[in-house]
Amino acid sequence: MFGRYGYYFDWTYILILIAAVISIIAQIRVNTTFKKYSHVASASGITGAQAADRILKSQGIYDVTIRQVAGNLTDHYDPRNKTLNLSNSVYNVNSVAAVGVAAHECGHAIQHAKGYAPLGLRSALVPVANLGSKLSWLFILAGMLFSFNHTLIVTGIIMFSLAVLFQLVTLPVEFNASSRALQLLESNGILYQNEVSMTRKVLSAAALTYVAAAASAILQLIRLILLFGGNRSDRR
Repeated sequence: MFGRYGYYFDWTYILILIAAVISIIAQIRVNTTFKKYSHVASASGITGAQAADRILKSQGIYDVTIRQVAGNLTDHYDPRNKTLNLSNSVYNVNSVAAVGVAAHECGHAIQHAKGYAPLGLRSALVPVANLGSKLSWLFILAGMLFSFNHTLIVTGIIMFSLAVLFQLVTLPVEFNASSRALQLLESNGILYQNEVSMTRKVLSAAALTYVAAAASAILQLIRLILLFGGNRSDRR
């Protein structure tokens, strides 16, 4: 960056580097763990879609549609239309990894059916978080262009904070879904105890990606506060 007396090193870039490293490590771990246990077939031979169907019915949920979607690990539950979407690597696959991922998405469907409060909060935050993450930088850049207008910059930081809040609320939602999944896989006899242990490793690795996303967002927010949070009138 260029300061009053010349170029200087912006040490806050270290925060960005740390966030990038955390995200890369998390992604590598989830990919390698899923790949490892995707080669371990479930003793029952049940597929991800079949496991999802059995779990949902065991909880008295009959209005959720299970469907196959393209991609790898693109699995998700959509509360808007009550669809449980399983990727190609999960839907018709009978590995312990596939069954575990399908069960995790069932965990979200169960949360929705039972009115799990954090899931409702996360759903409510989706539009404001998306808007905040998109517009925050526009406000910050506008503030910089207008002689470091403090009001515009702070507004941008507050809007980015909404995206951070979304990431934080996501954590208990994902942890709870995995906890439900592991309990139901064993109680419904879908996987044996040793298979559940393997599935736990898959879901723990997946959970790490959400922790990494939250950590990255927090580090980015800290960087913005350090750079622009105070009175920057001295930059004029």
